[in-house]
Amino acid sequence: MRTNIPDWDAETLWRTYVQLSEAEAAFRIQKSELAIRPIWHQKTERVRAHILVCFLAYVLWKTLEQWQSRAGLGNSPRTILDELARIQSTDVVLPLADDPGRELRIRCVVRPDTAQALLLDRLGLRLPERLSVPPTIRQM
Repeated sequence: MRTNIPDWDAETLWRTYVQLSEAEAAFRIQKSELAIRPIWHQKTERVRAHILVCFLAYVLWKTLEQWQSRAGLGNSPRTILDELARIQSTDVVLPLADDPGRELRIRCVVRPDTAQALLLDRLGLRLPERLSVPPTIRQM
């Protein structure tokens, strides 16, 4: 390896090269795994917002990769996302006895299959029995 910066030692040159390869890998992840393509915004604030979203997506991807690696599940977040994407929720809708025009809606999470349950256990996650509906935001 060579450089045109004379005061760099071999270790500094190597660290810089590794950083370059990590930046290239980040762009590959953005394009392939996250499917984020260049978007041609016309306004500066939209360009900045798009860069922020891309950066946050990449940070979440790398966090999931490290979490997966620590759990001894490899280092391919795509497999975890594909497996967990199959977990679904459903709404149970029941008419009220005193007012047939109204209904009770309960959102439930479907039980994960064996592979999903094992994956969730290894990651230290627990699915809720029911999903709560966020309170309505009141206008001030």
